[in-house]
Amino acid sequence: MKRYDLRSDTITKPTEEMRKAMYQAEVGDDVYREDPTTTRLEELAAHLSGKEKALFISSGSMGNLISLYLNGGRSNEVLTSSNSHIIHHEVGSIASIAGVLPISIEAPRGILSASQLQGKVKSGAYDMATTTLVSVENTIGGYCYPLENLEGIRDFADTHGLKVHMDGARIFNAQQAMDIPIKTYAKYADTLTFCLSKGLGCPIGSLLCGSEEFINKALTVRKILGGGMRQTGILAAAGLYALEHNVLRLNDDHRRAKTIAKALKECSWAQVDMEGVQTNVIFFTAPGFNANEIISQLAQVGILANNEGPVVRLVTNLDISEQDTVEICSILKAFKPRKN
Repeated sequence: MKRYDLRSDTITKPTEEMRKAMYQAEVGDDVYREDPTTTRLEELAAHLSGKEKALFISSGSMGNLISLYLNGGRSNEVLTSSNSHIIHHEVGSIASIAGVLPISIEAPRGILSASQLQGKVKSGAYDMATTTLVSVENTIGGYCYPLENLEGIRDFADTHGLKVHMDGARIFNAQQAMDIPIKTYAKYADTLTFCLSKGLGCPIGSLLCGSEEFINKALTVRKILGGGMRQTGILAAAGLYALEHNVLRLNDDHRRAKTIAKALKECSWAQVDMEGVQTNVIFFTAPGFNANEIISQLAQVGILANNEGPVVRLVTNLDISEQDTVEICSILKAFKPRKN
């Protein structure tokens, strides 16, 4: 039985062309800042984001943590959405390592607005943590941040002397879906991370972008976290290939996600969040069944899924072809969940 892996866009394998680029990479010791391929990748990331400098890091979680460590600061607070990745999927490092207290805010689809931040900023009291940072996630659950929200948050942050960090793990998905360059998104944030290992198809790696002063400090924190790596050009070459060849094709993932979501909508057993399918992420429920039951039964017919609490999640990716999409839709339409 063929299996269609829709658990995440992190499960993809490097293509032959990407592997060839990795094999041929010119390398050096990046701890000495002597890896030419990594330098080229960092320069490209800085250019794309409109920031002064960028730093190659092992993961988006590391990039978020470095920004929280430096721009949040120990014993301070960060304002963020209650369902943000830095709260739920980074093993509490926001508090245990960065030493920052997350103030979670309920927001529709995780999209914050300046009005929701009103009255949340603390400063000047010896017995309270000081608010120093706002963290936003773009995309969040596959949903893209409206520019007006980011503009309002930037104005609010400037008024209150706060920094803004953008967890842009899938920001290229937002760029392609909304036709908004990441440079435009990034101008509303002091720091930005984006992943190479999600929709862009790399085996590892993310970029942290910001001012020259920030990145110079980030280099030290990366070392503290054990993130200093040597001949990283082998990995950076995959990133360069992805940024040059795999960004435009994200539109294919988005189109296929919408096709699968429409097939789910036609299924009597499923309730799908059609409005939320802006990029490559689909959420749905099956009334009368919990998410784990549906995930287990879908696996039996060849579709691998994941969950976010009570909701089933499907993520299209580079390894899912047009023909795969047709076959997935056929399987979903024939599928009937059953009580054990």
